[in-house]
Amino acid sequence: MEIETLKKMEKKARKASSGDFVKIGIAIVFMAMVLLYSFSTSGNIPNNTFLAIAALFGAYMAMNIGANDVANNVGPAVGSKALTMGGAIAIAAVFEAAGALIAGGDVVKTIKKGIIDISAFGNHTDMFIWAMMAALLAAALWLNFATYFKAPVSTTHSIVGGVMGAGIAAAGFSIVSWTTMGKIAASWIVSPLLGGLIAAGFLFAIKKTIVFKEDKIKAAKKWVPVYVAVMAWAFVTYLVLKGLKKVWPSIVTFVNENIFAILPITKKPPFLVAFSVGLILAFIIYFAVKRSISKNGKITANDRSNINTLFTIPLIFAAALLSFAHGANDVANAIGPLAAISDAVTSGGISAKAGIPIWVMAVGALGISVGLALYGPKLIKTVGSEITELDQIRAFSIAIAAAITVIIASQLGLPVSSTHIAVGGVFGVGFLREWLDTTDEASVIAQREEKIAQEEKTIAAYHHELENLEQKKKKEKADYKRIVSLYKLIDDLEDKIKNDKKVLKSALKTKYVKRDAVKKIIAAWIITVPAAALLSAMIYFMIKGMVG
Repeated sequence: MEIETLKKMEKKARKASSGDFVKIGIAIVFMAMVLLYSFSTSGNIPNNTFLAIAALFGAYMAMNIGANDVANNVGPAVGSKALTMGGAIAIAAVFEAAGALIAGGDVVKTIKKGIIDISAFGNHTDMFIWAMMAALLAAALWLNFATYFKAPVSTTHSIVGGVMGAGIAAAGFSIVSWTTMGKIAASWIVSPLLGGLIAAGFLFAIKKTIVFKEDKIKAAKKWVPVYVAVMAWAFVTYLVLKGLKKVWPSIVTFVNENIFAILPITKKPPFLVAFSVGLILAFIIYFAVKRSISKNGKITANDRSNINTLFTIPLIFAAALLSFAHGANDVANAIGPLAAISDAVTSGGISAKAGIPIWVMAVGALGISVGLALYGPKLIKTVGSEITELDQIRAFSIAIAAAITVIIASQLGLPVSSTHIAVGGVFGVGFLREWLDTTDEASVIAQREEKIAQEEKTIAAYHHELENLEQKKKKEKADYKRIVSLYKLIDDLEDKIKNDKKVLKSALKTKYVKRDAVKKIIAAWIITVPAAALLSAMIYFMIKGMVG
């Protein structure tokens, strides 16, 4: 029997190992193709070797973004069973790439968030190129490490740490904007806290208005269209503000010249425009959902599981839209430094902004999709099911919190991380469940404690009676029978108290959020910037030593 078990384990290990080799092989082929393409198209450019190696690092970084960061967009939908793993990966891969290619813009800031002063490099273009290469590789290595240990971390913070470390190594501590770094550090608290509170607030509202009602069907028909409409407003507003900000001038020109001259000529979408577009679509979706629920009779049973199904389609749309906005925004984490290197190599200078060649954008877009397909499932499982148990209602609350938190933060000028918001939302719904269950079970726990106290009093009375009988000099037959009976009663009651205490202890320690996962993730968040910075500084000195 043991030999058979060992054979099965060996077979599974071989299968897993062969699967890992295939994934590594595909990743290497993708990076090799990027390397060869870069070499073949930049043969006449001086320092084209640096550009080719930087393209390789950019491809590696993009794959790690796909493996780690994209999980936040689809993890809750998969964990709640609204989407299968394959469906989630397909949707995310398509919309991430679409977001990057359609709305990623044609110009990117070379130094994300303005964390270092590029004028400190002076005319030392080589030093700048080495620093950007070190930042790219360090951020990618850190993301790879975090993904291996199933810790969802911020890719923005990874590249920020990489740029900071390389900048310090190249030009000293004065190159860093410490005010900006302070704001980024503040986001470690602001992002998960806001995301958690908003997600918990929506979950509590849905429970109060639908789940806790006696007639759930009636409540769902009234309130589900409202919640879906709020979600539609949040996501459309979020998409306009964040997903379309890099192509907004082109949209304004097209609309004003070909439809109606109604949009203000601005570099970025104004909040009022985004809010208004979101509100118009929210009203349309409210009536569409209300009509659909009433006409199709989708609610057939007065229970939570049936209500859950009404949130499945909104969750699928949420996963797609979050992926699109993420692709439009966070592709810059992979291609920003690569675009900076490309610009520095081709122009021989250092710029705060650089044009993005189409091949550079393609590296970012395809790399994210490849990384997601190969290694995304590990982090998707972590976010979706290994922190707390999710259903469609909880996942819906997390998704809507992600959009609303970004909207609020952007209007208040607060720095936030999409990763921290999403995972904070998962924490929020889990801790709310704990609090609600503790509140609901308080009376049950009190009754059990009172019962145990009463049983302990009864045992004490039995012991007192037993002691008196055993001290009695002349015992009758009935006394001996009673002594035997008392021993039996005491044993039975002690076993019962022991079991009751075990049940009580379990009730008191009900935890819906896995504490080990929380500690691991928060620790990874805190050390992301310094870890990436240290790695980047080391890589910079290594590159400088090799070619300087």
